[in-house]
This record gives sequence, C-alpha cells and structure tokens, in this order.
Amino acid sequence: MGEWIENGPGGSRAYLATPGSGSGPGVLVLHAWWGLTPTFADVCDRLADAGFVALAPSLYPDGATTANIAEAQALVDVHDQSTEVAEAIINAAVDELRHSPAVRGEALGVVGFSMGGYWSLWLSQNRPEDIGAVVTFYGGGGGEFSSARAAYLGHFAEHDDFEPLDGVRALEESIRAAGRDVTFHVYPDTGHWFFEANRPDVWNAEAAALAWERTIAFLNAQLS
Repeated sequence: MGEWIENGPGGSRAYLATPGSGSGPGVLVLHAWWGLTPTFADVCDRLADAGFVALAPSLYPDGATTANIAEAQALVDVHDQSTEVAEAIINAAVDELRHSPAVRGEALGVVGFSMGGYWSLWLSQNRPEDIGAVVTFYGGGGGEFSSARAAYLGHFAEHDDFEPLDGVRALEESIRAAGRDVTFHVYPDTGHWFFEANRPDVWNAEAAALAWERTIAFLNAQLS
C-alpha cells in the first residue's frame, strides 16, 4: 500500500500511503524522536485503510532511526540545532500533499507523536491556510494560536515526565482562548509513548485503541 519517496532538502525520504480508492483527504504524520521507524509508517498504512492519503517525512535529513532512548536524545540534540532544516522538510511535505492529485479537500490534517506533536502545533500556526485538523499524541508546545484555523485533538498520558498535566492543561486553555476548537483526552494509568506497540514497557493496548478510534472520527469530521 505504501511507498518510499524523496521529500524535501537533500532528497530526505518519506513514506506515502494511499487508500485503495486512490484518493482521500491528506494527512501528514510527524514521528517521535525515534525517527521514521516502521511504527510511524504503519500509522500511514492505517490512515490509508481509513480512507486518507498519509505522508510521513523523516525529520532527520539522514533518515536516522533508533529504538534506544540515549541515541534518540542524541538525535534530538542535533535536530534542535538545525530546526530550519526540519521546518524545510515539513513545509516540503505539506507542499507534496497539496499538489498531489490523490488528495481531496481544501485542508490537510496532521498527526504528530511527542516531538512530532510539537511540530504539528507549530505547523498549524505557520501554515494556517493549509492545516484544518491537528492531532497530537503526548506532544506539547507553545506559540500563538490566534492565526490558526485548525481544530485540535490531544491524547496525553496520566503519568508523563515529558509532558506534565499542568502544561497540558495550560496548552489546552491557550488554544481555547484563541477561539479554536480543542479537545484533550488524558488516558488513566498510561505513560509517554503509550500508543506505540513497539514500546512494550509503556504500550497500553486499550488506551491506544481508544485514541485511534477518536483520531479517525476527528479527522473524518474535520476533513471530509
């Protein structure tokens, strides 16, 4: 169903999945600090099964991936020193979807995980005319949302050292105060990465299934 394509500066790679019908609303998938691993390619395939054209760019120009926390932190440290490269990659991915004949509809969705959740929020502020729906999995951020046009759905863990609930609630109120539609869910007895089945130490099958059900319903409501 999916295929690897070149996207953005330096020919960095991306994974593109198209529904069996050949067309559908466009959704960008932004990975966590592990890089563009099979977990996030699988998210694209699942979105395609639900009727969406899904594109996941590698936010690391060299396509690096890891399953190790220490190595992931090192990748993020390099990433944080060259955010303009990540911005160029994300903008190129948006343009790829916008110009794809397979993509239907006026606005795109974006689904981000952890680090990718931060970039999803950033994108909605910097490309407001293109982004109609944002889903963030345990990823927060700041900024000014008054110019955004998107609706927001958040999935957060009850126990999360990376995204404490005080910050999650403050983000939710900031988005709401800007006049945007926002719903954040907190999943009991979960931790960071609870959606990712390849993290058996924290994966929560019940919470992951519910979050996915809510995500598909939200994307259908906002993009159809």
